[in-house]
Amino acid sequence: MTALLKIDNVSQTFVRNDKSSVEALRSIDLSINEGEFVSIVGASGSGKSTLLRIIDGLLAPSSGSVFVDGTKVDRPGPDRAMVFQQDSLLPWKTVIENVGYGLTLAGRPKAEVQAIAQRFIDMTGLRGFESHYPHQLSGGMRQRVNVARALAVDPKILLLDEPFAALDAQTREIMQTELLSIWQKSRKTVLLITHQIDEAVFLSDRVIVFSARPGCVKTEVAIDLPRPRDLDLKRHPAFIEQVDHIWKLIEAEVRAGVKQGA
Repeated sequence: MTALLKIDNVSQTFVRNDKSSVEALRSIDLSINEGEFVSIVGASGSGKSTLLRIIDGLLAPSSGSVFVDGTKVDRPGPDRAMVFQQDSLLPWKTVIENVGYGLTLAGRPKAEVQAIAQRFIDMTGLRGFESHYPHQLSGGMRQRVNVARALAVDPKILLLDEPFAALDAQTREIMQTELLSIWQKSRKTVLLITHQIDEAVFLSDRVIVFSARPGCVKTEVAIDLPRPRDLDLKRHPAFIEQVDHIWKLIEAEVRAGVKQGA
């Protein structure tokens, strides 16, 4: 099977004026197939979000290359869409205007924008809120608008950078099931960055474990848990075993990072 996303020997070093350089990533090799849901976990500062910015074309790697469907990435493009930690919605636009914003910028006809936006509003469970403004929505609903906006431009790859980090624990759990439902309907290829190991296991086909900085692929763990999944799975011994296994792979590095920050 040909990989939709291929990361080929990507490294990233940040050179700072009058300060020592910081090596964020070292020799990342990773392939993701079409329709896969893959997560990356690792200690804070291991370069996970930096890699996502390189894949999105927002940052050029110091060395190595990224390919989407065989084409080298050298800038942002419509084949990738990023969802950040904060919802970044336009506060003066309604839900349907926010969802259709990327299509509007692309010059698509208004009727077409409305129809596509409505499709993804329905898919993300936001029907009835089309005329609401962001300040009238809960945090979880705003992130659903964010995901709908990303999907509306029909990217090949959805890049998620800690999309639920700002949510409370209960809402985060519900949003995980919502994301799975959206993914099952859209069948997009998804790469998720998260600090929550249980979130990665619950959502993913594979979990990529990064080492501490400079980040590199320490190992990958195949998640052989049945789909479709619901929150009851998190109480299953096989799920707990997977979470514990991944935690043990990064525990020493996480603890060392906490001590350094203290």
